[in-house]
Amino acid sequence: MASTPRTITFRDFWGADSGMLAALHVLAALGEQERPLSDLMADYQRYEASGEINFTVLDAEACVDAVLKAFGTRIHSIDHLDGVTVDLGDGSWFNLRMSNTEPLLRLNVEARSTEEVDEIVGLVSQQVQAQVSSDTEVSM
Repeated sequence: MASTPRTITFRDFWGADSGMLAALHVLAALGEQERPLSDLMADYQRYEASGEINFTVLDAEACVDAVLKAFGTRIHSIDHLDGVTVDLGDGSWFNLRMSNTEPLLRLNVEARSTEEVDEIVGLVSQQVQAQVSSDTEVSM
């Protein structure tokens, strides 16, 4: 039986692929470990992450432009596939994307240390808040 990409087939399960059976095998292997799952995962945690941070904005495009301008020469590359993903070239990156259903700008950051994540979040937040303040002043 031909296998599609990224599937696991099981010889003892008539050569069929089964995500459920794969999950059960992983759980069984974890049950044999002395360490908690958080310790096991720490071996594979290469980056710190901010989680999704939402900003309520009137003009998301202006906010994104202000953030890109603030990072200036630190920007290694930019990808516009899903919002704007900025690679800072040192193992850290961030993504800003506009919500299609709410007046929100969503930020996700990854970097090699918590301090780097906090620094990037701080700079992005500062630029977004400055833009939000200027939008509020203009609309008054």
